[in-house]
Amino acid sequence: MPSFRFLASAGPALALALALCGAPAVASAQTFNDAQRGEIQKIIKDYLITHPEILEEVSAELTKRQAQAEAEKHQAAIAANANTIFNSPRGVVVGNKDGDVTFVEFFDYNCGYCKRAMDDMVGIMKNDPKLKVVLKEFPVLGPGSVEAAQVAVAVRMQDPTGKKYLDFHQKLLSGRGQADKARALAAAKEAGLDVVRLEKDMASPEVRATIEENFKLAESMGMNGTPSYVIGKQVIIGAVGADALKEKINQARCGKALCS
Repeated sequence: MPSFRFLASAGPALALALALCGAPAVASAQTFNDAQRGEIQKIIKDYLITHPEILEEVSAELTKRQAQAEAEKHQAAIAANANTIFNSPRGVVVGNKDGDVTFVEFFDYNCGYCKRAMDDMVGIMKNDPKLKVVLKEFPVLGPGSVEAAQVAVAVRMQDPTGKKYLDFHQKLLSGRGQADKARALAAAKEAGLDVVRLEKDMASPEVRATIEENFKLAESMGMNGTPSYVIGKQVIIGAVGADALKEKINQARCGKALCS
């Protein structure tokens, strides 16, 4: 078997590759002494100083592989939970109930980014008559958020059409101050809902089951904040803006960022 010195003399790139890989073929035949380890380190250091662009290439490749692994994880989670994500009776459906693409949003009524994302969602829905939109309460920002979500689920129970829910949703998200039970009930009353019935429904097992279902879905897809979306086979984290969301919708619809 060739010695380390021969391999090193074959070129710094080869020595670097061997060192980065742990040099298993050489290490299995001999143990490097201090001088040899120092030589390896010097070769690597000199090579990286001479070719620093390799670090950018390595970083880019790592980012690419991590993104691919994350996308595959998301796709597997969506496939395993597709019926609950897209068709659960506990989700609020607005837009076209028979749409060709389903746009699912997980939100928190105390999320500042969700307030801006609401305008994106409403605008996209108005301009895309083939889009089905599903709203899922995901109260991650404290007790006030949980209270507001409980009211929202009770609103859905009272309004299966989603029309009053959407009005309530917009009023509460666009309002000033911290969302909690009182503010949520005020928004519901303004939207024309029966507040007495809402307070009764808030204590029902359905409210707890809905929020638990949404949390389990979010956890399965690695969602740790709001807004978060599921569009087609993709999970999108954060308020990425209307243009990015439209691209995801088009990719789900026709496989391209822009459908003809």
